[in-house]
Amino acid sequence: MKLLGLRTTIYKVSDMEKAKKWYSDFLGFGPYFDEPFYVGFHVEGYELGLQPEEEVQSTVKVDSVITYWGVENVSESYQALISLGANVHEEPTDVGGGIIIASLKDPWENILGLIYNPHFNIS
Repeated sequence: MKLLGLRTTIYKVSDMEKAKKWYSDFLGFGPYFDEPFYVGFHVEGYELGLQPEEEVQSTVKVDSVITYWGVENVSESYQALISLGANVHEEPTDVGGGIIIASLKDPWENILGLIYNPHFNIS
């Protein structure tokens, strides 16, 4: 088996229309695929997908997985997401080697990680 790398992150949301608008505002463009069962965005060669939650969560979503989206400036991106209504999860932190990370929660409690990693190189 040969892995080809990570391709898609999917967030479950309780209101597809609101989430589609929120993510379009965040990304600065609309989806390439827009159906009631899935909304897909092309993000610099990767896929961000939105799917409806089968039933509204009555408990907090588990923080077991974080997808970090590469950005040029973590602090600016972090503040932009806050202005859109995201909530703080982890404030911007320099974790060493010039790598800066942060994370927030969207209005549906999905974690959005942000990372600036000067060593990361797509091959």
